[in-house]
Amino acid sequence: MLLIHCPYCQEERPELEFRNAGEAHIERPKDIAAISDEEFEKFFFIRTNPKGVTYERWRHIHGCARFFNAVRDTVSDRFVITYKAGEPRVQVERGEDGMLKIKGAAQ
Repeated sequence: MLLIHCPYCQEERPELEFRNAGEAHIERPKDIAAISDEEFEKFFFIRTNPKGVTYERWRHIHGCARFFNAVRDTVSDRFVITYKAGEPRVQVERGEDGMLKIKGAAQ
């Protein structure tokens, strides 16, 4: 079973306590009624689906019920880091060993 760290509760909990809420750091339209159908389709339906690093929103539904962001490697299904919603995007890089790490962090 996968363990996910909640940045609000400050503990690792089983994945069954969480729900994936889609891609993180998506800029939402200021006035959604004013955008075209094509712009709405792009915002609402079109998402990246990369192999490797992905930025996701998660919700701790059986805990604090808060949303947070996570950086996950879709190849290994390993969470690199989780951080509070509203915080800037964390930059990651693949090390010489092939593992993802936070960019600029000490080994």
